[in-house]
Amino acid sequence: MKYLSKVVAAALFGVVLAGCTGTPMNSKHYDSNQYTVIGHSEATATGLMLFGVIPIRQNSRFVRAQEAAIQAKGGDAMINTQVQENWFWAWVLSGYTTKVSGDVVKLKTVQ
Repeated sequence: MKYLSKVVAAALFGVVLAGCTGTPMNSKHYDSNQYTVIGHSEATATGLMLFGVIPIRQNSRFVRAQEAAIQAKGGDAMINTQVQENWFWAWVLSGYTTKVSGDVVKLKTVQ
């Protein structure tokens, strides 16, 4: 019985730890001869924490906002990136809205 409770505790700990990982937002550095600026863009993405412990689209919101901003202008990447975050609270959940803005660029192909 003691062994089973240790296994269950370890599995629960692993699930909780896995739920706390996020996707890093990728912002590479480009030299000015590698791209053409298309224009400024911004987008938002929201994630929720149900009961303060269950993430719902929480960990990917930075990447989702950045990808939406890039796609809105039809570009390949973003430079001069700025990130802002707002949050809200309700009885059973907390919400976090991330706004990513910057200059969208089209990368030049190497000949």
